[in-house]
Amino acid sequence: MGNTVDMRNKKVLGFTFLLVLTLVAAVRAQKITGHKPLLIQQQGTFSAGGTVVKSDGVFDPLKPWNVTQGGQTRHADHADVFYQIPPKAKKLSMVFLHGYGQSRRSWQTTADGREGFANIFLRNGYSVYLVDQPGRGHAGQTTKPGQISAIPDDQTWFTQFRIGLYPKFNDGVQFPKDSASLDHFFRMMTPSTGSVNEAVVVNAMSAVMNKSGDGILFTHSAGGSPGWKTATKNAHVRAIVAYEPGGFTFPEGQVPEGNRGGKGIPMEEFMKLTKIPIVVYFGDFIPSEQTEAASLNFWRSVLTTARQWAEVVNSHGGDVRIVHLPEIGIKGNTHFPMSDLNSDQVAGVLIKWLKEKGLDK
Repeated sequence: MGNTVDMRNKKVLGFTFLLVLTLVAAVRAQKITGHKPLLIQQQGTFSAGGTVVKSDGVFDPLKPWNVTQGGQTRHADHADVFYQIPPKAKKLSMVFLHGYGQSRRSWQTTADGREGFANIFLRNGYSVYLVDQPGRGHAGQTTKPGQISAIPDDQTWFTQFRIGLYPKFNDGVQFPKDSASLDHFFRMMTPSTGSVNEAVVVNAMSAVMNKSGDGILFTHSAGGSPGWKTATKNAHVRAIVAYEPGGFTFPEGQVPEGNRGGKGIPMEEFMKLTKIPIVVYFGDFIPSEQTEAASLNFWRSVLTTARQWAEVVNSHGGDVRIVHLPEIGIKGNTHFPMSDLNSDQVAGVLIKWLKEKGLDK
């Protein structure tokens, strides 16, 4: 009997010790980050969409693994998703799609290591689904080969993303200027591992929405164009938040010159974009007039097209708002407003919009 009591006491003491360690770790984490511990009820990963192809021939299992053989399958062209669900999650989830040369890390962190939008909105009670699109990041398995370039191009992206005109930072830019942050930012770039077209991305994103359920689709940059088409394909997209989308989906016969969103779509499909609230955000350093910098003229053209597109959607009863952040007093943002130094302020603007549209329940 005495031994049994001793064992119980040891278990209680052990549990108490672990509980104390957990609380101490939580307090330390809060002091370091300034945030309370994240509460997550469920998290995991899954693949969504994709195809299976099979080569000609007959597979022989007795041959060595490094001998090329026919008669084999390849599972590819899917999206890879990491998700986190908090206790008492809000009704709508948030699904995050990255842009060109990026991965889901665009939404997970910032150049200087702060919390990304995923954590900000997880703390606000939303389930978050972070996507690596087909041919990128953890979804690198493709059915069509592509050549991965190793050409140095960091300075091109520094300029194209409006951090500045390399090597000069833009005056007042909301981007950390220390070398460690810039190094971290460049190391977030990811190559395309194969040849993947927009239709493949849209099909995969639609499969993601089928698994995540009704939600708000976030897109960034080159993720914008497949984002519009995902909304026309899948009714689970209940709203869209787009940060600097590079192209737009117009109805047939109304596509302006220079639009990077491809050909127009039938009016019946386009009208689906008029049924959901949409907000589009653009950062700073986009000139109102033509300049000598090709990168700046590119974004000037995109912003002009965005406003044209909003007029078309809204003229058919839609609910699109284009927000150029400097025009509402938020200045210094790059092509990555959601991860700039003032990302909390940028998130605050979005939180107000979500509340206004009843998307925060």
